[in-house]
Amino acid sequence: MLDKEFVGRLRGAVAEYDKSRREIIRLSDDIRNASKRSIFAMHRDDFGKADELLAGALQNAIEVQKSMITNKLSEEGSFRSALEEYVEARLYRNYLDGQPVGAVEVEGIDMPHDVYLGGLSDLVGELQRRQVKMATAGNLEEVQQIRDDIEEIIGEMMEMDLTGYLRNKFDQSKNSFRRAEEVLYELSVRRQ
Repeated sequence: MLDKEFVGRLRGAVAEYDKSRREIIRLSDDIRNASKRSIFAMHRDDFGKADELLAGALQNAIEVQKSMITNKLSEEGSFRSALEEYVEARLYRNYLDGQPVGAVEVEGIDMPHDVYLGGLSDLVGELQRRQVKMATAGNLEEVQQIRDDIEEIIGEMMEMDLTGYLRNKFDQSKNSFRRAEEVLYELSVRRQ
């Protein structure tokens, strides 16, 4: 009854897709892990280690892109999550280098806007952590600058009609902004 040759091709296609998907999930875990560790290294001012980890994450992202057998795999949740973490780490590194917070390019990958915006939202939390570090060091000028930078990001994102997952991320960013304002206020009061 069944066309065995056709069913065999289907079975092969499913097996190939599944193998590719598992490889993407594995590499995505590596991307996410390296990106998180890079951010942690940046918080410790270990920029050499941060750059090494970011380079590894980028290489794995390129490898994922090369191993995709279908565009459907580019929508794999683990890969999108890993890209978002990479965007956050790359933006934070650019910020610390005094570069503009702008596009994040990954060879061969058209960065989805929602992935970028998720990473940008998370950047606000990292900036707020840096602000606390600067407040502890008594650096009022940088505490103020970081607060202003966070306000600029929040202001731009507020102009977008974010819904669902991105709305939740944006709300978290607004909470980080509120904490950034509180840190600046507390430091200002103590200096008087």
